[in-house]
Amino acid sequence: MPDLGKIDREFFETHVRPRLGAERDDVCLGPTPGVDFGLLSIGDRTVAIATDPVSVLPALGYERAGRFALDVVLADVAVSGLPPSHLAVSFSLPPGMSDEAFAAVWEGLHAEATDLGVSVVTGHTARYEGCSFPWVGGATALAVGDAADVVRPDGARPGDDLLVTGGPAVETTGLLTTLFPERVDLPPATLATAQDRLEEASCVRDALTAAAAGPVTAMHDATEGGLHGAFAEMATGAGVRFEIERDRIPVRPGVAETCAALDIDPWTATTSGTLVVAVDPEGTDAVLSALADRGTTAARIGRVVEGEGAYVDGDRIAAPSVDASWAAYARLST
Repeated sequence: MPDLGKIDREFFETHVRPRLGAERDDVCLGPTPGVDFGLLSIGDRTVAIATDPVSVLPALGYERAGRFALDVVLADVAVSGLPPSHLAVSFSLPPGMSDEAFAAVWEGLHAEATDLGVSVVTGHTARYEGCSFPWVGGATALAVGDAADVVRPDGARPGDDLLVTGGPAVETTGLLTTLFPERVDLPPATLATAQDRLEEASCVRDALTAAAAGPVTAMHDATEGGLHGAFAEMATGAGVRFEIERDRIPVRPGVAETCAALDIDPWTATTSGTLVVAVDPEGTDAVLSALADRGTTAARIGRVVEGEGAYVDGDRIAAPSVDASWAAYARLST
């Protein structure tokens, strides 16, 4: 088990999978490495469910921070292809956070939830000693729909095309340049461009757009471990081989400059907002066209074949043990 970040597959298989509480017939997908959500069967409906920490970053401005926090939470059910519908959220706030600050966070969360058709159904909010930003709680998101519409992150099949939206280190670039602008050595125009990337650090609408255009066989958002982590997780989960051409992967403006200035490997740095999508070739053009209509940068970057593992330009890659952005965040925040 690593000192930082998610538990690894070995720890999960040894300590977690054998101990998942009571067995229930309505659980049709339980915890699975590389799969962002679980699935419940309720009558003739399927419910995708996912739980994540809530991160509030005051430097973004509290209302914007609320929107950002919600989008991160909803992403893990949105990649199921089912529209997020319900939210339970628990806030454990620092004692020094004012009523006005939390009200602004809640306003941002409410506005984004309303726009996405998500209803808050229960929660808990309190201040506690020992709590501090950015990790101030947890939330569970649900999406309700038909079983036939569910897309799984481990569903890629030989013959599928591989698509990427956004590109590497989008979230890392936008977040670090916004949080620590005075500590990132970039020309003012380049810094402003890099900060714009934070507006692309949400994949909820892109995931639903891709799933509707389909046929999509697998989706995963490239969070911890970046694109290399997402490629490796998806290929391993599906038991297939990903063949990827690096030059085909889009790189958004400001990303290369920011990662060079901060000595970050963009390919293994967290990038919420970037999707890896496996799609039947018959649907590739439709998915790319639908994303383009939303103004989302996307490209076909490879294919799925028989075999195992993820390969970039012929070289096998592994999921990184540590996210490349963490050291830079720790250095900039001290």
